[in-house]
Amino acid sequence: METYFETHVERLYEKAYEIINSFLKAKQQEDTAQIQIPEDFKKEFFSLVDKVNLSLMEDKDNFYGYFLFQMAREIRFDISSPTAVNFKGTKYVIYFNPIIFLTLTIKQMETTIKHEILHIVSMHLIRAKELKGNYSTLAINIAMDIVVNTHLDHLPPYATTLEWVNLNYSLKLLPFEPFEYYVEKIQTAIHLLEEDEDAAEDDSNKDEKIETDYDPEKTHAVWEDSSEMDEQTLKEFTENFIDASQKGTIPNYLESILSSLKNSKGELPWNLYLKRLVGTVESNQKKTITRRNRRQPDRLDLRGQLRSHKAKIAVALDISGSISDEEFNQAIKEVLSIVKNYNHEITIIECDSEIRRVYKVKSAKDIKDRINIRGNTRFTPVFEYANTKKINLLVYFTDGKGEDKLLSIPRGYKTLWVISGRGDKLSLKEAYGVVKKLNHIEIKDNTSDINDVEKGGYSMNNQEKIGI
Repeated sequence: METYFETHVERLYEKAYEIINSFLKAKQQEDTAQIQIPEDFKKEFFSLVDKVNLSLMEDKDNFYGYFLFQMAREIRFDISSPTAVNFKGTKYVIYFNPIIFLTLTIKQMETTIKHEILHIVSMHLIRAKELKGNYSTLAINIAMDIVVNTHLDHLPPYATTLEWVNLNYSLKLLPFEPFEYYVEKIQTAIHLLEEDEDAAEDDSNKDEKIETDYDPEKTHAVWEDSSEMDEQTLKEFTENFIDASQKGTIPNYLESILSSLKNSKGELPWNLYLKRLVGTVESNQKKTITRRNRRQPDRLDLRGQLRSHKAKIAVALDISGSISDEEFNQAIKEVLSIVKNYNHEITIIECDSEIRRVYKVKSAKDIKDRINIRGNTRFTPVFEYANTKKINLLVYFTDGKGEDKLLSIPRGYKTLWVISGRGDKLSLKEAYGVVKKLNHIEIKDNTSDINDVEKGGYSMNNQEKIGI
């Protein structure tokens, strides 16, 4: 059987190169030439894929075989990985590059198919889109591949693994962390320049071409071709695919991933969402002699402008007793870490039913002990104050228990509500901003016995810590 399979693969590989050579010759004569894939090649190639799928369906992990059975299939010579996926119409589509795929053993072929399906059930198509713009394409791709490859055996020799990343980027990343965690660490390590990121994006828009080698920066480029669809609808389609694929037992790690998909809203944790907001706040302009004036470039006497990235951020802290010192100190350190690369200005607003104190901080050592006042909570005074200041962003830490309607709505700035581990939801009927949950940490409660300390909150930071 193995000998027949290898012979089949070798014959297809030769035919694939014949297709490429024909295309390159046609390209020399006519620049608009397209790759022509003969129907007999498609039929023979997908019969091979059927054999791989049959092997998957006979395996104990037959979930992948039944999932693949529902997917549309296409051949593309312009993808830089053996397989790739996106969502088109009402189906997930899996793409194969024969030149790369046919160099694999049958077990490696199974693995690369599992790899793509794990991206889907982990909702990476959505989660990667959320982070795009704040992180490089390379960092995002590497992070996603670490997550799924941690669970797989029989990886191709070039596969991106945790060990490879730790060795090549001098990191000490731990296994089974969430994709967003890896993105942050990897981006810091590689220090990609803005020009490099732009070049990578521009490259994806070039004319059709042939890819013969694996390139981690382009492995998920076809995701950009997915049909426009909101997150909830895509999640529902994914759950339908999953339900139709569960025909037997599934591995523990896969069961945990599927459980996370069904039980979570697929949201970014508050700190990563804050980083995205900080990257979008309007920046002040400063004059520069190194750039010509955009409107009148021939006027050398006029100076151009550069963004100075002055992010004015107000951080409101509910001091009514709803948030512990440990929670807030950890949170404000994360805020400071997020804005450290910006020319920022942070103002702390301590409040309960009214504003008690306002002061500025530049580092963690500037944070003052909270005023020992425990009144009721009202949100409106903070917004009345913020509306008189030219801030870009208001981050409000609270347990969420206040009035149900703001008497003064935010004007000209974004709002991020962060609900403490003790809180449940925001009492406002209209939040005028995004509501996130504070990461769970151990709380030292001074107002009650330690045995009565409430622990709560769901963090996506634990989504991919999976027991195997």
